Formats: sequence, structure tokens, C-alpha cells
Amino acid sequence: MAEAPLRRSRGRDPLGLRRAMADRLLPALVAAMVLLGALALAGAEGASAVAARWQAGAAAAMTVQLPAGTPSRRVQAAVAALAALPEVAEARAMGEDRLSALLRPWLGDVPAIPLPVVIELQLDHLPAAPEAVAARIAAVVPDGSVEAHGVWVARLVALARSLQAVAFAALLLVAGLAVAVVTVAVRAGIAARREAIGILHDLGATDADIAGRFAGRAALLVGFGGLLGTAAAVPVLAAFADLAAPLLGGQPAASVWDLPWHSLPWVQLVLLPPFAAALGWLSALVTVRLWLRELP
Repeated sequence: MAEAPLRRSRGRDPLGLRRAMADRLLPALVAAMVLLGALALAGAEGASAVAARWQAGAAAAMTVQLPAGTPSRRVQAAVAALAALPEVAEARAMGEDRLSALLRPWLGDVPAIPLPVVIELQLDHLPAAPEAVAARIAAVVPDGSVEAHGVWVARLVALARSLQAVAFAALLLVAGLAVAVVTVAVRAGIAARREAIGILHDLGATDADIAGRFAGRAALLVGFGGLLGTAAAVPVLAAFADLAAPLLGGQPAASVWDLPWHSLPWVQLVLLPPFAAALGWLSALVTVRLWLRELP
């Protein structure tokens, strides 16, 4: 019977939590943290995508250079021999126009000098040992110079993986800060309503009832802040995705409507607000339960 006053007055906020836990500061802080978390999450996703593209692209590519002036018959024979290798998916000689276009950023208009013959190779899969594949290619074309991109691409992939780890660490840090902010807000609410909590506790209100009210209020505020932060993160992430489009083989958008909205991590973004609300609910519940343990 003693539990009745608290249970009947659920809609009337008997603990005064609407005043004790303000509905402005906490959602604003959580919104800023969710925005940072969304940026970290998108950074991790972007680093993973770039690493995968580099591994599937440049790491599985090689070039063979033949001396300038190599007869076309010799070039065709070399292309045919390289294409016959089991590791090679495609082999083609690079045209002079394409070679000149590749050299133009460094040499400007390429002077009328003999240029080497370059054969581009696309491997069937990413080799575990690029040096061994390069040695077999060199044996097929003994007068050619083989360039394997696997070494420097492996370093770039390692850099991308490091950035991904840093992004996940930042996400964990943001989550920890969010827990700390909720804990401080709940403790402030407890301090403001200490007498009311003590009275209701003496009247027979259970720890679960009191902690549940704080947890529900915290989940509502944190979830609202999560929605605000996610909404603010969407256009920012779209702009960053547009900036990173050239790294993934795309083109920058010509207008806002052409931004790569489809490339955003929508599943993770949709889950951010409920995850934030659940984190706030659990943090508040644990904080209040620990405080209630100290009551006589």
C-alpha cells in the first residue's frame, strides 16, 4: 500500500525531475557528442572503404617498362606472354597519349623525346608476396623493368587501418564522455530532489521505482539530444563524403542534391539516437542505484 502514492502519480512527476534535470543543457551536450561520434564513425567507415579500394585496385596492379623504341611486334609478344600468366587478369600496352597525360602534371607538355613502352598489368587477386610475382613477370620479359605497387600500397593500407583504429578510439572516448555527462546531470538532479527522494523512500517507494524515474528522464533527454546530433551530422557527413569522392573513384558533386547521400552509413546513423538513449538510461539507473544504497 505504501508504494501507491508514487505509482499513482507517475504522470505528475512527484520527484520534480522536469525541474531538477533541465531539458536544454543535457540534450545540447549530448547532441554535440553524438555529432562527434557520428564523425568518428563515418571516419572509420571511410578509412575502411579507402583501404579496401586500395587493396583491390593499386595493390593488384603492376607495370612493365620496355626500352624506348621497342618494336611493336616485340611489345605485342610481351603483352601476350604476360596475359598468359595465371596471376594476370589483364595486360595491355599503354598508349602514348595516356602516358603523356600521366606525365604532364610533373613534366608539363612532354617534350619530343623517346618515351619507354609501358605495359599495364591487372592481377587476378591481391598477391600475398608481390616480389615473387614480380620475379615471374621479369622472367617472362627479361628486357623489361617490373614495378610492383604492393609495397607502398601496403603502407597506405596500414595508414588507413591506423586511422580506422583512431576513429574507433575516438568513438569510445565520446561514449565515455556522454556517460560522464549523464552521471553528473543525474547527480545534480539527486542533489536538487534529495528531500523528496528521502520522503518517498521512507513511504515505501522501491529503489527500482526511484531509479526507473531518473533513468526514464535521462533516456528521454539523451535520446532527444541524439536525434539533434544525428540530424546535424547528416549534412556534414555528406559534405565530407563529397570531398573524399575522388579517393573512391567518384567525382565531386555539382550541387547539394548531387551529394553522395546514399554513401552515408545510414544504418549506424539511425541506431545512434536509440543507442544514446539506452546509454543514458543505463548510466542514470546505475548512478541512482549506487546512491540509494547509501541511504539508511
